[in-house]
Amino acid sequence: MEDLTTQTASDAGLSQAQVEEARARHGWNALPSARQAGPLRVFLRQFASVLIAILIIAAGLALVLGEVVDAVTIGVVVLLNALLGFVQEWRAETALAALKKVLSPKAMVIRDGQEQVIAARELVPGDLIVLGPGAKVPADGALGRAVDLRIDESVLTGESVPVSKARGDSVLTGTAVVAGRAEARVTAIGGQTEFGKIAQLTGSFGTKQTDLQVKLGGLARQLGAAALLVAAAVVGLGIFMGQDPLDMVMTGLSLSVAIVPEGLPAVVTITLALGAAAMVRQRALARRLQAVETLGAASVICTDKTGTLTENKMTATRIWTVPGSYAVTGTGYDPAGHIEQDGRRLRAVDDRLLSALLEVAIYCSHARIHQNADGWTMVGEPTEGALITLAYKGWCPLPGARDVLAEIPFSSERKRMSVLRQHGDHAVILCKGAPEQVLEICSDVMEQDAVRALTPEDRAAIETAYRAMAADGQRVIALARRVAPDHQLAEEQLTFLGLVGLIDPPRQEVRGAIAAARSAGIRIVMITGDSPITAAAIAGQLGLTIAHSLTGPELDDLDDSALSDLLSHDVLFARTRPEQKMRIVAALQAQGQIVAMTGDGVNDAPALKQADIGVSMGIRGTDVARDASDLVLLDDNFATIVRAIGEGRRQFANVQKFVRYLLSSNAGEVIALVVNIAIGGPLVFLATQILWMNLVTDGVTAVALGLEKAEPDHMEYPPRDKHTRILGLGGVVTIACLGLYTGMASLWIFYHLLDQGVDLARTAAFSAMVVFEKLSVFAFRSLRLPGWRIGWFSNPLLLLALTLTLGAQAAAIYWPPMQALLHTVPMGLAEWQIVGWFALPIVVVPELLKSLGRANHRPAPVAD
Repeated sequence: MEDLTTQTASDAGLSQAQVEEARARHGWNALPSARQAGPLRVFLRQFASVLIAILIIAAGLALVLGEVVDAVTIGVVVLLNALLGFVQEWRAETALAALKKVLSPKAMVIRDGQEQVIAARELVPGDLIVLGPGAKVPADGALGRAVDLRIDESVLTGESVPVSKARGDSVLTGTAVVAGRAEARVTAIGGQTEFGKIAQLTGSFGTKQTDLQVKLGGLARQLGAAALLVAAAVVGLGIFMGQDPLDMVMTGLSLSVAIVPEGLPAVVTITLALGAAAMVRQRALARRLQAVETLGAASVICTDKTGTLTENKMTATRIWTVPGSYAVTGTGYDPAGHIEQDGRRLRAVDDRLLSALLEVAIYCSHARIHQNADGWTMVGEPTEGALITLAYKGWCPLPGARDVLAEIPFSSERKRMSVLRQHGDHAVILCKGAPEQVLEICSDVMEQDAVRALTPEDRAAIETAYRAMAADGQRVIALARRVAPDHQLAEEQLTFLGLVGLIDPPRQEVRGAIAAARSAGIRIVMITGDSPITAAAIAGQLGLTIAHSLTGPELDDLDDSALSDLLSHDVLFARTRPEQKMRIVAALQAQGQIVAMTGDGVNDAPALKQADIGVSMGIRGTDVARDASDLVLLDDNFATIVRAIGEGRRQFANVQKFVRYLLSSNAGEVIALVVNIAIGGPLVFLATQILWMNLVTDGVTAVALGLEKAEPDHMEYPPRDKHTRILGLGGVVTIACLGLYTGMASLWIFYHLLDQGVDLARTAAFSAMVVFEKLSVFAFRSLRLPGWRIGWFSNPLLLLALTLTLGAQAAAIYWPPMQALLHTVPMGLAEWQIVGWFALPIVVVPELLKSLGRANHRPAPVAD
């Protein structure tokens, strides 16, 4: 490919003909993005479930056997489930598309000798682009003319400090200009840029299954196998005992229907959809229904630093001078903070030395801050923006028009900047820069009352203070000045004023969020592209214990076994590349951890995709990061992650509750049917009655159970083990015990009333099973805590669901159209009394057992 930095196009830029020729060869400047699924594809993937497949087969069999009502009922449930899942996932996809449209990237380009503003996607290799403060670099390019250019590359590298650029250097797509101006020749667009290559690395991953999808899939396969085996065994047994084959096939179908909880897919979908809707109200967008639940299982959160844990806004936090130090409050570019010394607030007029220092901070700069409807914003280089904000906090007089007479700009070689300012009837030289470079042109030092010669002891004290501030992760800027009676800007014999320590501060809510995560037994691992010193300082401020710090090159020297051993300790990773972040996440997953990864830059995207759940930032996050993630934080608030963890734990606990509830209900029906067939009696339940119980009454109650609030201590327990089953041995025992009781009780009622007619006996057994199933829901509101601990009336929707379903059952018994559909007859008071006596233990016994065992159920200790 031709060298685009030296091709024949002049400073006039490309002609229109050259642009069209280049576009024909290179295409559009569009970053690779994940192929967005259309509405049909999103709808069809709602059927990719073993349980759904079983229901579709059951509906087909019912239709073949002439049971049209059964077939239609099952079909409606399948369709409802698909529609619910489609609505939520399509809403998430369209919301993400809307986020992308917020950014409409433009580019300043020189073509045919004219500066033009065009859509960034129209750029072609060879274009001459113009870069200024605040501009996003729209394509990879090589710099031609460049004046004091500094680029924020944190979106690619994670490095929070801007990088100086000069002629011949490269600029990369997605980075931002914070200071200076430049012209650059485009060398790569779209997928050929560094940004695009990382996006392609992200796109190399296939679609991943969430932890809940895996567990529900396993459960569905087990239920499907059980349904087929039990149904086949019963059909064979009935035929062997001389029963009518057609009746036994219908009975087998009824058993299959009874074993498989038809309402489970719909209940899971509704519960997750409502949970996702609740998270949107809390400013988190789940791109997949199972995303939040998976986050609830997270045992490790790998997090980027810049812009995720920190504000991505440089802030002055400390001033050091030879006479003493000053503390600075407030963060970001909002000048609401103040400067204090020994607990006393100070302004420029109160302190001569402070006044001189702040004069340098505000005048030796090209940045500016201003207030708008969204708060205070800064235009310019972050370090200069922080110094101007510092001057505002000290009530320094604001710059006047044409005060600056001359300037020697900052360069990467000199590492300092100086200006000549008209100050009343005389001129002053104001200088800021790296401490070593400023000290070398200083001959004096300023104290409160006088200026005196700079001694070797002073230099040693300044250097000691500088090293101490740098060790705390601060970027240190030295400030100096002198009067220039000759109005000449000469960087010599300046008076040293002091040092200012700056840092990209932690977001206020993060420390509490990290503490909450740790109390829930979740490890936090910081993975950043920034320096290890700065990262360790931020970790200390956030309460993260760090036993080891490892840089990217050091990580490359470790084999997988050594990395795994290191990850068993509190470790921080700095100066990491995208592929190294992926490797860290994969190593944690190999240990059996469920890993959440947070980030906002394109450098985070591959790890976001690799993680069990990727969490990106919705406001400042890149399109590539959002496309790679499962959860988008609409407010860029790390604390939202902890709320999402709590919501995820609530969702999984509720899935466990209603799965056990539905299966225990179905177990009672199966036991009653199997025992009844074994002893050769008439069918205790008809197929339509089983569908009524499983789809109508159980389904509504299970949805309400899925809306159960989080239990009071749910964030005091460590994350569940990755291999925790939705049922588990305890769940199977509970289902067996409750199923055995309800099945045998309904069967006893059936045979007790059989002499009064099979229709009445069947109606009573049918109604008893419905009542048993409704009242058993109280046993599943919590698997550990009794009702008085979680509040008997804390879930009003459940009470409403019970009222509605019991009312529907009454209609099924006493309303003629429902009697015809479900083959029921009216029941008298005597039959209801029998049902009531058998129902009482279902409420009382579980409450007694949980109350007696509560003292033994304490949260497991969480290691620090």
